[in-house]
Amino acid sequence: MVNLTRIYTRTGDAGTTRLSDMAEVRKTDPRLEAYGTTDEANSILGLVVTQPDLPERLLEVLLLIQNELFDAGADLSNPLALDPPYEPLRIVQPSIDRLEGWCDEFSQPLPALRSFILPGGTFTSALLQQARSVVRRAERAAWRAVEAYGTQPAAAGTPGGVNLLAITYLNRLSDLLFILARATTQAAGETLWVPGKDREAHDPGARAQRARIVSQQAAVERSPGNPAPGEQPPTS
Repeated sequence: MVNLTRIYTRTGDAGTTRLSDMAEVRKTDPRLEAYGTTDEANSILGLVVTQPDLPERLLEVLLLIQNELFDAGADLSNPLALDPPYEPLRIVQPSIDRLEGWCDEFSQPLPALRSFILPGGTFTSALLQQARSVVRRAERAAWRAVEAYGTQPAAAGTPGGVNLLAITYLNRLSDLLFILARATTQAAGETLWVPGKDREAHDPGARAQRARIVSQQAAVERSPGNPAPGEQPPTS
């Protein structure tokens, strides 16, 4: 049971804070970056679940995920230990399996992708894409914590490492959020990424410059020594 009697404590004013095992660390510690970014993603999902166009099934899924993100943050803030004095809150494999099941469930009716997607379509979809990118950042921060502390329990005065299942959870969650972003914008339509070389230039000068570049490239391809389209270059 969490009992918060006072929000401000002044204990972090010197740039340090305590992890869940009460170890004191700098606020720039990669563990803090990992679970702080996880909290940031959860705040964005808080915006998502207030959207009036969110289907009931997605609301049910995201509310559970918000709770599990708190679990993930608690996990990332608690270094691994061999014999902890109490059972720590950890991400477990069934939570990851559930995310993968939701990925399959919500991706099944979606059309195949032929390009990357630009965030947008609907406000709800854009928020889900933002949450996805923040979860990816949390995952990167967690891997930096692994680089600093490893993945083994504390031993011989060395701090404990990071639970890899917490990082796997973040990875699968980012996949799911991408799928849910697609699912919530199907009615509005998806905007696919068009690479720069394929985009139509709107400015007349830019169009003329692109035409010159294309013409120059074609001339190079037709020059002596270059095989015609469909030909194989000569072998030496």
